[in-house]
Amino acid sequence: MALRDGLQRSTPESQGVDSAAISRLLDYFAEKELEIHSIMLLRNGKVIAEGWWDPYSADRPHMLFSLSKSFTSTAIGFAVQEGLLTVDDKVCDFFPDQLPEKVGPNLAAMRVRHLLSMSTGHEEDTTGRVTSAPDGDWVKAFLSLDVEREPGTYFVYNTAATYMLAAILHKLTGQTLIDYLTPRLFEPLGIEGATWETCPRGINTGGYGLNIKTADIAKFGQLYLQRGMWEGKQLLSPEWIEEATRKHIDNGDDPNNDWNQGYGYQFWRCRHNVYRGDGAFGQFCIVASEKDLVVAITSGANDMQGVMNGIWDIILPALSPAALPENEAEQKRLQARLAELALPILPGEKLEKAAKFAGRYVFPANDLGLSSITLQFGSDACEGNLELPYGKTPVTFGYGYNAEGVFPAPQGITPAYSSATWEDDNTLVLLSRLVETPFAYTMTLKFAPGKVDLEVKANCGFGQSELPSLEGKLE
Repeated sequence: MALRDGLQRSTPESQGVDSAAISRLLDYFAEKELEIHSIMLLRNGKVIAEGWWDPYSADRPHMLFSLSKSFTSTAIGFAVQEGLLTVDDKVCDFFPDQLPEKVGPNLAAMRVRHLLSMSTGHEEDTTGRVTSAPDGDWVKAFLSLDVEREPGTYFVYNTAATYMLAAILHKLTGQTLIDYLTPRLFEPLGIEGATWETCPRGINTGGYGLNIKTADIAKFGQLYLQRGMWEGKQLLSPEWIEEATRKHIDNGDDPNNDWNQGYGYQFWRCRHNVYRGDGAFGQFCIVASEKDLVVAITSGANDMQGVMNGIWDIILPALSPAALPENEAEQKRLQARLAELALPILPGEKLEKAAKFAGRYVFPANDLGLSSITLQFGSDACEGNLELPYGKTPVTFGYGYNAEGVFPAPQGITPAYSSATWEDDNTLVLLSRLVETPFAYTMTLKFAPGKVDLEVKANCGFGQSELPSLEGKLE
């Protein structure tokens, strides 16, 4: 059957996959404490297993982080196909008005292919220096930086290089990446509701910032597995697919590390002759062409290698070239497990005298930007109001259930599900899962007369997962 995402469904066995192996993968994720938010497995172009860990759901987009890069590469592929540019075009030629007074030989030699393959010649990632440009001109900031090595000779993962691809496309077409891709990729694949962050000059960020649903990731991977063919129409040339996903530069020599298998055009080479697009904290589009397998995953996992190891060690060995006998008992067991997937919520212990802790607690200046938190306690929920630089945000935390609402985050007010529990007579724990992102925040509040100590812990992040504690005063 086909659901509204346009993908066909099938039993695992009919596509040569043992249902028990997929169950073992779920066991593996749980045993390794990997926080997976969603997974879709496609074999022979059909969905054989799919699941979302509640409160994540199929109808919500998910923040992709650097998996966005593979979509930017795809946009360049379309532009090459349409004759707008070639991968041998020089980067400087696109931006004559934003070049530094003196253009060094390495910058002058930098070509589009070097942006695509993360081989610009920079010795360090330039992204922080580029995105902090005071005037918001990220292109000018990128071009102003020293290029220490000859382009094409040295790999450095450089998100600003991907931004430059977005800027080139914007310059050539007058369109953002998302507008350019909509009729060429998103509409043919039935991808709806995609959003993409922009820089201060209105150019899509390219290397991050795309938000789409899990099924959209799966369809993107399937398009690549089908060498650019979709529903009988050749959207993107097979020559580009081949070029984009092959190794263009070495990036390490550890045979067991999937970040050391070579880099293509914004795609990583993997072990087992597989390739992938990926994003921070476990956003994956994995394509195993030889096995006719696509895996789409969203997660909030710090151990991304661990997530991939589950696919390599459990799923790949379970793939048969021919159909297997149907195993109805195992299929029903798997479907039941997939339907019941859920992330933990707080147990919901209540405190009869919680009202004595109600009020507004004010915090000194801090890295979180949290000015105050106001708390009220009802029979089935704790009502919080968090004050940050961009305003006050009310958040409901359900006792023993996920209360649907929002949560203030660095990327803005975002949909969230939140729960609460009392650990003891003085300790309140609040948990919010930001369901369109990888992030969840646990806030532990220890009350004393007239004050509260607040500790915040994130499930994943680029810095410390446990942030410095704050002391708030009851106003």
